[in-house]
Amino acid sequence: MITTETDIKQLVKDKYSEIAEQSKEANAASCCGVGGCATVDYAVFAEEYKDLKGYNPEADLGLGCGLPTEFAQIKEGDTVVDLGSGAGNDCFVARAIVGEKGKIIGVDMTETMIEKARVNAEKLGFNNVEFRLGDIERLPITANVVDVVVSNCVVNLVPNKKAVMQEVYRVLKPNGHFSISDVVLRGNLPNALKNDAEMYAGCVAGAIQLEEYLQIISQVGFSNITVQKDRKITLPQEILSNYNLQELPADSGIYSVTVYAEKTACEPNSGCC
Repeated sequence: MITTETDIKQLVKDKYSEIAEQSKEANAASCCGVGGCATVDYAVFAEEYKDLKGYNPEADLGLGCGLPTEFAQIKEGDTVVDLGSGAGNDCFVARAIVGEKGKIIGVDMTETMIEKARVNAEKLGFNNVEFRLGDIERLPITANVVDVVVSNCVVNLVPNKKAVMQEVYRVLKPNGHFSISDVVLRGNLPNALKNDAEMYAGCVAGAIQLEEYLQIISQVGFSNITVQKDRKITLPQEILSNYNLQELPADSGIYSVTVYAEKTACEPNSGCC
């Protein structure tokens, strides 16, 4: 049973290090992405990228739960940061939008993912896409330099979600914004799902209520908070059966949402507004 933030982070790091060594097809073929049939099927969450400009199959491990770049209002020349950038999938899609004059920074805490992403960028010949090793609760990026932040099914894996949002706020320029796809809950999950380590790595057990998620974003200081996309996730029976469940309670559900929010032109309580 996972008990501390350190345990959770090590669990996620170990799991995604294994996943980085597999193809998208291999991840989809096993219920948890690694180690044969366990509890999590990442394909349950993933959406199809193939029609997006800039898509690179070698960078797609099938680990996302949305298409944040599709909603992020990225413009040519923007500086974009991807939280939990994995093998670089969303970074390369964003790069197709920002062009040669823009800049893409991917941040990931898993060395294996960073290495894989850098190899992919080198193959593509991109000199304005870089990948930095670091925690998204302490971004290795200067304050007020980023136009857009995106992320795909990563914040739910972090125990201190408020720290992540505070860092997003810090690195964004005034009037900058984010579009983040994530897994959230409505109602209560059975305790077995909440406490299971495999389900944490698979984005379910680490998810919080949508209302709490949006409240954290507001507390940090963001404005114009909008749910851009809202999709209910159906867990296959083979996963539910591991918890002696036929289905989730009628008043509960797991959702993939894409949330947009803006950093105001001046700091809260600064008097400039």
